[in-house]
Amino acid sequence: MAEFKYTVTKEDHDEQRQIKDLLRQNFSFSSRLRAKIKKADTIYLNGGHMRPFWVPEAGDELVVELPPEEPSHYEPEDIHIEPVFEDEDLLIVNKQPGYTVHPTKGHPNHTIANGVMKYMLDTGQEFKIRFVNRLDMDTSGLLVLGKNAFVQDKFVKEMKSDRVKKIYTCIVKGIIEEEEGTIDAPIGKVDEEQVARGVVEGGRNSITHYRVIERYPKGYTQLMLRLETGRTHQIRVHMAHIGHPVAGDYLYGGEAPWLINRQALHASRLIFRHPVTNEKIDLTAPLPADILEVIEKIK
Repeated sequence: MAEFKYTVTKEDHDEQRQIKDLLRQNFSFSSRLRAKIKKADTIYLNGGHMRPFWVPEAGDELVVELPPEEPSHYEPEDIHIEPVFEDEDLLIVNKQPGYTVHPTKGHPNHTIANGVMKYMLDTGQEFKIRFVNRLDMDTSGLLVLGKNAFVQDKFVKEMKSDRVKKIYTCIVKGIIEEEEGTIDAPIGKVDEEQVARGVVEGGRNSITHYRVIERYPKGYTQLMLRLETGRTHQIRVHMAHIGHPVAGDYLYGGEAPWLINRQALHASRLIFRHPVTNEKIDLTAPLPADILEVIEKIK
């Protein structure tokens, strides 16, 4: 169970700050999570229960435990889960292509969530599966799961504030001449009945930075991309918008069945501060075999 600590200062006591004030000022819990913690009575002062209106002494230790959650109940399936990082708060995996992240109406099972349920059973764990980021079914790479509400909420806020560096690698059609560039173009639904997005007036602000890694003789370019925002299909839409769709992306004009049967897009690197420990974490996921095969074919 995740635990958070704070030592009361002399200033806290001199200012007559109550425990409820110290909770708001020193723990970045959402109001909803604070209410759950209060209801579960998992706030302790020097190891004992307390009252929110108490004024603690300097040196007193305030400890907050996150209340237990009902674990997820997806059907466990034998789907390969490759952990890249794991502790009591986070599970970050290298997702293989061909799987949706969680069950939907069109994909009620055979998802990463089903695989994580099996992984939990195999490793003797039990937690509520909370996906922090999303990857399209045919996009591979780093996928983040929070094991509690606090971690999910804080990680999402960090991503919205662009304090999490999300770096992708992809192969696009055509030769991009400039070494680097930025695409700042709003993304939205082209048709409410269709899954495809596009650059549309009135769409959500969307920014993608890219840098050329290598150009290939057969008319393709390998890029490294960093997302400043996180819109649905953002890289795929933005690259198609500038005339260089992702190779293999049938939805946005990058069909290349002789190369690969999915979009050649991989979430390759993630740099962030741990939501609980504040430790800087820098994770990478190597290019999968099918994208490496693409590179061999276009050299």
